[in-house]
Amino acid sequence: MLVGKAPSGLGYAVKRSGKSVGYCSLTIKCGTRDEDGFHNGIAHFAEHTMFKGTRRKSARVINSYLDRLGGDLNAFTTKEEIVLQATVLKEDLAKAAGLLLELATSPSFPEDEIEVEKGVVIDEINSYKDSPAEEVYDKFEETLLAGHPLGKPILGTAASVRRITCQELRHFRGKRFTPGNMALSVAADIDEKRMERGVLRLSGKVFDGSWPESGERLLQPVAGPAVFNKTVDKRNHEVNAVIGGLAPSLYDKEERFTAILLANIIGGPASNSRLNDLLRERNGWVYGVEASYTQYSDTGVMAITLGCDRSNLDKCLKGVEKVIRKTRDDLLSEPALRAAKKQLLGQLAISSDNGETQCLSMGKSMVSFGTVSSEESIRAAIEAVTSDMIREAARKIFCPGTVSSLIFL
Repeated sequence: MLVGKAPSGLGYAVKRSGKSVGYCSLTIKCGTRDEDGFHNGIAHFAEHTMFKGTRRKSARVINSYLDRLGGDLNAFTTKEEIVLQATVLKEDLAKAAGLLLELATSPSFPEDEIEVEKGVVIDEINSYKDSPAEEVYDKFEETLLAGHPLGKPILGTAASVRRITCQELRHFRGKRFTPGNMALSVAADIDEKRMERGVLRLSGKVFDGSWPESGERLLQPVAGPAVFNKTVDKRNHEVNAVIGGLAPSLYDKEERFTAILLANIIGGPASNSRLNDLLRERNGWVYGVEASYTQYSDTGVMAITLGCDRSNLDKCLKGVEKVIRKTRDDLLSEPALRAAKKQLLGQLAISSDNGETQCLSMGKSMVSFGTVSSEESIRAAIEAVTSDMIREAARKIFCPGTVSSLIFL
């Protein structure tokens, strides 16, 4: 893998991987948390409307550009990034990467298309009412991080989206979409030096000396946590619940790897995770249960989510408390710790074997750290976690009196 920074400030990471298919992504260090001074939801709305035309291409041309090559074009927005991604045959990577940069640097934001897209996004906002499992988690995070930039909803509200104008979109893009806030990552079966030369040529073609420098993102402490235990009557057949609190941030290196392992032990995707074993496999109380750990620049969120029948809710909540209490009180045995590490490392290896996952991970690392951690360094960080560290993390994250909950009945 080769990583670096073009003279324009554009970060890049290229890795030889795969066979005939190539992956590229453009990660922009600009998400919902960076909307200060703009209407909430503008980052997500900008991601949608970049595809509605550029100075050189119409929306119709953009939509068919990679389709004609048998490729795929997509995008998504998080609280801290906007990501454009493309999957194509490796010989078409230059075209795909050029299109991603064109979408980010010269969108035209045509007024008629903007008004149509507002209806699409507002429908997306309203559709969450039909997805309580997703809505309950979003509301949990918004309540937990209330008053902090990370507490704003990614989609915005129907009212805030209606107020976004073409002029505001252009101002937002010009202020936030600078080369120093971007990273282009590529994974394909092509010589890495050749890919690097291609990225540098493309950067020189797209960016000139008129682009503003990128400002540093100011991290803000999260007050609290303000503990809450809320129940909302949604009159749904399925009960959806979230239990959790604040956790280490993206930049708490030692603590975050401990938290990753802790979440996997408590409620990872495998059937032998503690929550899956107790609530689903042994008792059949839940439709689904998991523990997730979301890492942000300023903080993190550890959350246990579950869906069950109303009649099983009390048993599930007591089961969750039992698992948390055991993890806080008891040390993992050495054999159990080795098995937990092997399981997590296996999951990470299988996930990273996917070219798209590699590409997205490289982009996230570049805008967050300016480099990409090697597989060896990640393995070493996980292997360094001890049973004492896991127990201490559980005591800190799930400290009695600091755990919040939100339940949709």
